[in-house]
Amino acid sequence: MEYIVLCLLGVFFTITGIITYRGNIMYIHWYNRWKVSKEDIPVFAKVMGIGIMIMGVCIALTAILQMFFEREVFWWITVIGVVAGLICLIYGLMKYNKGIL
Repeated sequence: MEYIVLCLLGVFFTITGIITYRGNIMYIHWYNRWKVSKEDIPVFAKVMGIGIMIMGVCIALTAILQMFFEREVFWWITVIGVVAGLICLIYGLMKYNKGIL
């Protein structure tokens, strides 16, 4: 039961990633999207959405596995997922927003 909040956080990130992937970049803070050109918005949304979805799925998967098995090794799924998601997010910001800030 203690992993329910973590699972809900993962589901929230996954849903936010799907919404972003479909082209709605309003969940991304304004200073992380203000330099993105109009023609790059669909590609930027896909890259950012994939990054958010990777993090959300890995967090939710870790929470579900921890509910049943209680193994420390499952936390590596979250670590790897968050790192991979952050790489996607940083790539999208560097390429389409011309920098992180």
